Amino acid sequence: MADSREQGLSGADGLPDPQRAPGPPASSPGLAGPSQLVAHREVLEGIRQLHGRMSELERALVAGNHGVIPEVRKFVPAWRRKTRGEPRWHVVLAITVAILLQGPLPGRLVLFQPTWLLPMLEGVVFVLITVLNPHRIDRESKVLRILSLSGATLISLANAWSAAHLVNGLIQGTEGSSAGPLLGSGAVIWLTNVIVFGLWYWEFDRGGPVARAHATKLYPDFMFPQMTSPDLAPADWEPMFGDYLYVSFTNATAFSPTDVMPLSRWAKAAMAVQAGISVITVALVVARAVNILK
Repeated sequence: MADSREQGLSGADGLPDPQRAPGPPASSPGLAGPSQLVAHREVLEGIRQLHGRMSELERALVAGNHGVIPEVRKFVPAWRRKTRGEPRWHVVLAITVAILLQGPLPGRLVLFQPTWLLPMLEGVVFVLITVLNPHRIDRESKVLRILSLSGATLISLANAWSAAHLVNGLIQGTEGSSAGPLLGSGAVIWLTNVIVFGLWYWEFDRGGPVARAHATKLYPDFMFPQMTSPDLAPADWEPMFGDYLYVSFTNATAFSPTDVMPLSRWAKAAMAVQAGISVITVALVVARAVNILK
């Protein structure tokens, strides 16, 4: 009987008969046995442990613990690890320009009277910040953080007031009697708006300049091209104030993101607000100026 079964399943040469379907195998590949399940669990557990160790190594590198494996430091970009912090003079120069730009504005477009009061207050705030931390922006201090945000808020409020009154005056017909002064006021407000939003992007991306220097947060709010293509930038590249000022300028001129993409919701909202302000200011000022010149 056994011989007849074997002959029915096999040909004359002992090989399986292709015209007869074989029966189910003793152990189906699709159904894992107890030993295979145990092996699968061990493999998955090993993968989890490896992933955890790699995450710990990445956190150690980002936190600045490069003494453990110093040769690995070159593979971690500067924007993801602890650095010295960026120089202060970039920000000082831009803020000085923003404060000086408030001088040529007409008194009716200035928030406080006399017209020199608010620029002087802004200057005092930023001089105090510079004295407390003059060189590298890497000092963790709540006082410095509050002063820095307060100074940016003062400039923002002053420029928002000027922009709102200029737009309202153009709509009501009380502003724009002469093309030259109108274009000058519009250019001052637009340029100050670029500096102001550059400050805000710089102040809040990944927690601010100090948080970026200490690599406190890993996830960026703005994705720069150097982050997606690190081979196109030096190993010590990290975003500084000039990069955020460029983001603000391109957003104010193109009315949309260009090569730097906002990732977080607040960054998208801020860029949308800036683009809206820029569109309204430029459209109304240019349209009125052209109408006057005709």
